[in-house]
Amino acid sequence: MEKYLGEIVINRKQIKEKVKELAEKISRDYKGKSILIIGILRGAIIFLADLVRELKIPLEIDFMVVSSYGSSTKTSGIVRILKDLDQDVKNRHLLLVEDIIDTGLTLNYLIRNLKARNPASLEVCALLSKEGKQRVPLEIKYLGFSIPNCFVVGYGLDFNEKFRNLPDIYFLKEEAISEG
Repeated sequence: MEKYLGEIVINRKQIKEKVKELAEKISRDYKGKSILIIGILRGAIIFLADLVRELKIPLEIDFMVVSSYGSSTKTSGIVRILKDLDQDVKNRHLLLVEDIIDTGLTLNYLIRNLKARNPASLEVCALLSKEGKQRVPLEIKYLGFSIPNCFVVGYGLDFNEKFRNLPDIYFLKEEAISEG
């Protein structure tokens, strides 16, 4: 599998520092409030776990599973909620945690869906955003890194469910994608 990995895009030290920085901003912004962290599975789990350990505010965690890719590397544009939240979000402060923003279609759908449930507030925290790839305008209050429009793996990000466990984020070589 290592033959499919390109150069490291973001190393574990940079990730750790950015997670701490994001957690400090979130803790400051939500001081005196309790928030519900909504993790988007599966990619966000590692980022979310590291982030919540750094937060200094009361919080709860819930998860959603959504699909817009299937086994492809390109979004289908059709978003399906495979697992919804277990908790009512009305009048709650929500922080949606996502691993990567690609076209923004999935995130845009989730934001509209959650806002329709009347939360007190809703913000987004994303580890990565692909430059120039968004097809819909999104306001991301807490963003870790902007990266070139390429396929990346590691730190929760996968290709066909592989590479999530890598502690750094790597470019995925084209031959990995073409061999599928």
